[in-house]
Amino acid sequence: MPEATLNVLFLCTHNSARSILTEAILNHIGKGRFKGFSACSSPRDNQQPNPLGLQMLQSAGISIDGLHSKSWDEFGLPDAPHMDLVITVCDNAAGEVCPYWPGQPATAHWGYADPSAGDGTDAQKLEAFRQTLLALMRRLQLLVSLPVEKLQKTMLQNTARDLAKA
Repeated sequence: MPEATLNVLFLCTHNSARSILTEAILNHIGKGRFKGFSACSSPRDNQQPNPLGLQMLQSAGISIDGLHSKSWDEFGLPDAPHMDLVITVCDNAAGEVCPYWPGQPATAHWGYADPSAGDGTDAQKLEAFRQTLLALMRRLQLLVSLPVEKLQKTMLQNTARDLAKA
């Protein structure tokens, strides 16, 4: 087992749905080996996590304590936690020019449709969040179950990118 916890930053455009879900799920299942963070490229004034996402996390027994929307600029500051892996979870964020991350962490893109996009009934929107939560959970469970050698810095980027195909 690696001596240090692997810090993983999940990026999305507004840090209100997919990136918040991945942060919470990874912290729930990471078993001390992983610490999840999330941020966005385009914070909105008073941006908050989507209430349906928070509801879905709570119904899955996953803590929502401390979840809040934030700019990715926070993670480029000198006192920010060092990231081992940075994963974009929306296609918009994947196409943006990301800031320089101290330590040059491994990167990957795991594209997911935005569960908060589109019209529909409250039940349909909640179902979209449920499906996204389940898909993220499956992929993150694969990540946390990887053997130590797949988590070494030289292998981490390829491993994370391979998981995008899972």
